[in-house]
Amino acid sequence: MSEKNAGSPGFLIGGASSGQIRLNPAYANRHGLIAGATGTGKTVTLQCLAEGFSDIGVPVFLADVKGDLSGLSQAGKPHRKVDERVASIGISDYKQQAYPVAFWDLFGKKGTPVRTTLSEMGPQLMARLLDLNETQEGVLTLVFQYADDNGLLMLDLADLRTTLQHLADNRKDLGSTYRVATASVNAILRRLLMLEREGGKHFFGEPALELQDLMQRTRDGRGVINVLAADTLIRSPKVYSTFLLWILSELFEQLPELGDPEKPELVFFFDEAHLLFQDAPKVLLQTIEQVVRLIRSKGVGVYFVTQSPADIPDSVLAQLGNRVQHALRAYTPKERKAVRVAAQSFRANPELDTETVISELGVGEALVSTLQKKGVPSVVQRTLVRPPSSRMGKATLAERQAVLANDPNGRRYAESINRQSAHELLLARAEKQQSERNERSVQRRDAAARKRTGRTRQSSSEAFVKSMARSLGSAAGRSLGKKLFRGLLGSLLR
Repeated sequence: MSEKNAGSPGFLIGGASSGQIRLNPAYANRHGLIAGATGTGKTVTLQCLAEGFSDIGVPVFLADVKGDLSGLSQAGKPHRKVDERVASIGISDYKQQAYPVAFWDLFGKKGTPVRTTLSEMGPQLMARLLDLNETQEGVLTLVFQYADDNGLLMLDLADLRTTLQHLADNRKDLGSTYRVATASVNAILRRLLMLEREGGKHFFGEPALELQDLMQRTRDGRGVINVLAADTLIRSPKVYSTFLLWILSELFEQLPELGDPEKPELVFFFDEAHLLFQDAPKVLLQTIEQVVRLIRSKGVGVYFVTQSPADIPDSVLAQLGNRVQHALRAYTPKERKAVRVAAQSFRANPELDTETVISELGVGEALVSTLQKKGVPSVVQRTLVRPPSSRMGKATLAERQAVLANDPNGRRYAESINRQSAHELLLARAEKQQSERNERSVQRRDAAARKRTGRTRQSSSEAFVKSMARSLGSAAGRSLGKKLFRGLLGSLLR
């Protein structure tokens, strides 16, 4: 195949009958989509795009759902089929090489630990993470408000649990402003327990991830590819999708406006993207749509990876300008509809029956359309995706450990920090209040004891006086009686 398009801007995706297909970095922040059925080559395409962005100095963040993308850190090996594809596409400068990779892991086992704080996550994302209803989300929002009003740091799940319990135990004393329903508090506490069992407790704490550490470049100018170990995390879909959404939200909030840069500041791949939109409430969908629409002006390109374009809401799908569509199978009416939707999302090519070709594509083939000058999408092309330069497959444990040993992120994030926050402050306050109550109780007992002792002593004195009075009274009575008796006898005897 000729290289007649080799001089066009951008990096190579693959080859078509019209020449080489490239992605223009000036429009890479207009987002993208990689779709296709299982086993059709989505992971290899993602790997190729990550390499292409790294080569032009753009950092990348991606989630490694199956563990295969750890091979980015190792050079590929010669293979006959790779040589055939290189020759077919007409790649003159192909070489097998390793890429600069930073491994991350929420559980801290296969990469540098990733943490954030509850305050940074916020009540809306926490409500999604805990799968709360509207009433329970209102209670959670109230908890965050109470923490803000009282200067309490919300860092980890212990802080949230203790603050919830504090509001429930003191609901009468705190007044109507912070009054919460005990039933809602108990429901949230149960959800917290479930989240902890899924490993969520590893995610919250300090030191929290600094987003600038996801946007590093090497000395030779290549962008670092950040690989999040997600093979275990994907078993908890809510934790996985909420974590990635949190990163997007933080990028949107923290990065400055850039307009339309020559190339992105960061490219973010969201694998298993359907999990983000699955059962998402309308408010959250609106938030996602807004973030995707506006984050491109911050120089961030978002690429969704999923089986079918139908997995993405239309409002989000319409913003994905660069598209790679691998084969879709159409055995049921629903699947045939998905194929039709995918075909209609491309700019038509009069030489190509897009809907028919989608079902005929082989492994490593795709329909590709990228944004060209002025952001206009190119006509769809049947494309043979180029082979990666790095390894197609997993890195070994020893190879992963060697990469981690040279990663400066490990020194910053390896050890967790547990500073004084809501949990410690509220416990200290509760202990002080209990101590004061105990002291007051002791004082009341002492006062009651003194009162009882005083009454006892007074009664003894009174008894003694009364006894003496009775004794004296008796003696006086006897004396008087004798006098009367004598007087009476005396009068009678006279």
